[in-house]
Amino acid sequence: MKERSGEIFQREFLYGRHAVHEALRAGRRRIYRLLIAEGLQPRPILEELIALAEAQGVPVLRVPRARLDAVADGHQGVVAEVDPYPYVDLEQAWAESARRPDPPFWLALDCLQDPQNFGTLLRTAEAVGVHAVLFPEHRSARVTPAVVNASAGAVEHLPVVQVANLARTLEQLKARGVWVVGLQQDPRAIRYDQADLSGPIALVVGNEESGIRPLVRRTCDFLIYLPMRGRVASLNAAAAGAVALYEIARRRGFS
Repeated sequence: MKERSGEIFQREFLYGRHAVHEALRAGRRRIYRLLIAEGLQPRPILEELIALAEAQGVPVLRVPRARLDAVADGHQGVVAEVDPYPYVDLEQAWAESARRPDPPFWLALDCLQDPQNFGTLLRTAEAVGVHAVLFPEHRSARVTPAVVNASAGAVEHLPVVQVANLARTLEQLKARGVWVVGLQQDPRAIRYDQADLSGPIALVVGNEESGIRPLVRRTCDFLIYLPMRGRVASLNAAAAGAVALYEIARRRGFS
């Protein structure tokens, strides 16, 4: 643990070739050193991330694979020692969103707890051009190295806002002309391909087990659902959220 400008912070170990590669490309957090497993076979992405590190003055060290095994599972022979993930505040995210040529497109994750689902949704969000992502400080996964890896590093390019009260924050977005749309199997919900998903939108995806919390649900202007024909009751949060995000992107002229 280190101290910088009177603030205590903890360094992290990012792992996986894509996660480390995107952290280097994004340049949003300090990278102290890059650890590469001895004997790792050359690959284009590996050569590129080493070149990026060297260009940025990041030390590149060849170390025994056992040293990487001690700090991360599934590291693919690549680990980077970095500062914690750099969240942004709401006003900064809004300012960046307002500067973009398309209407605001936000994603709110209400107490999503599984790192794989969290990371997969962040990856989809970045792929379809979501402007920013919101999630509550409590009872939710955070952007940990596991989440970065699950997102294949996509979260390094996304503005992510950690908020104290998600319902209140969504009300702030509504006051700025954003429609808040909840993804929820509910008798009052509109089938996703029949809803008006044009214009400024914040899509809310709920917890894997219980969905969107009641207070946050009441904040939504309307709910949408995905029709199901199979024997299972629902898709998981990451799969359902991905379908809804792509539908919203399609309505916005995504191609």
